[in-house]
Amino acid sequence: MALHVRGVLLPDDEVRDLWLVGDRVTFEPVPGAETVVDGGFVLPGLTDAHCHIGIARGGAPITSLDQARELARVDRDAGVLAIRDAGSPFPYPELDDEPDLPRLARAGRHVAPPKRYLRDIGVEVGAAEVTATVAAQAAAGNGWVKLVGDWIDRGVGDLAPAWDADTMTAAVQAAHAAGVRAAVHTFSESAVEIMVRAGVDSVEHGTGLSLDLIDLMARQGTALVPTMINIRTFGGIADQARAKFPGYADHMLALRDRFPTVVRSAYEAGVPIYVGTDAGGGIDHGLAAEEMLLLHEQAGMSAVDVLAAASWRAREWLGFPGLVEGGLGDLVVYPEDPRADLRVVRTPSRIVLRGRVVR
Repeated sequence: MALHVRGVLLPDDEVRDLWLVGDRVTFEPVPGAETVVDGGFVLPGLTDAHCHIGIARGGAPITSLDQARELARVDRDAGVLAIRDAGSPFPYPELDDEPDLPRLARAGRHVAPPKRYLRDIGVEVGAAEVTATVAAQAAAGNGWVKLVGDWIDRGVGDLAPAWDADTMTAAVQAAHAAGVRAAVHTFSESAVEIMVRAGVDSVEHGTGLSLDLIDLMARQGTALVPTMINIRTFGGIADQARAKFPGYADHMLALRDRFPTVVRSAYEAGVPIYVGTDAGGGIDHGLAAEEMLLLHEQAGMSAVDVLAAASWRAREWLGFPGLVEGGLGDLVVYPEDPRADLRVVRTPSRIVLRGRVVR
């Protein structure tokens, strides 16, 4: 049965009627449609642009499709109806079109340096194997590759790039040659500079960004997914590392403390910013609203731009059309205007996924 929705449609900011026929949106009236929304503020479904439904709480790989489903449903029930899984150690292409799960943009496994990433999560390879591994992981995903740009180097006692600059640049080129986009995990100043200059498509975290690199990202259209919830965990990471690696611990705290200013600078420079929580491992699922509030309260993004970063702009970036003629039947409804009080995004009153009412 077709569904009828009436409310203040954002970002249009006017009362509109729309109909969902199967998984598609139309503004042409459909006789006999069931009215499922009559009032409130209607947005295209939210997006978590950095999420891991292939990683269980605590950091171990999941071992079944049912585990991935369970994690994805936690996000769905918070209004997240599209996910970019930024690296999964467990393959689950079967879930791409599952009717009651969020839409998925997927990377394959993380491409990481040997013995310098989370155990059992990435494919760990030396410099000579990076480009071939990128090509293989491009085929394992559905449009993205995830590169680990840096991690602690215990010989150095601090963050250091995963490979040499030429190898890291070749990794981005290999992803593009395979027809996919490349996302890179970076905390450090040195690795993020290499990857931005190499033309990576999105910077994940990006705590080491400088003003010069931010300007370059804005000119190139390089996206930033700050994962501010994740960066708040740096204090605990520093505490655990301090006894053996005091320089690394101090560095992580400095990166954490300056990060709101970094994100604000990126926002003011016009860098495309998208909401991502880094859920999976150390971050619980279902926290997109909290990430939105951090972007607003700590990084100074306007409520409207935060909503765009979580909804219509993020969906467009990932290739999931919003509430336009012929668009996809995903929407969230809030009883009050989230532009006036962004905290309302914590409590959607109606969730519709793929043209079906979830809540």
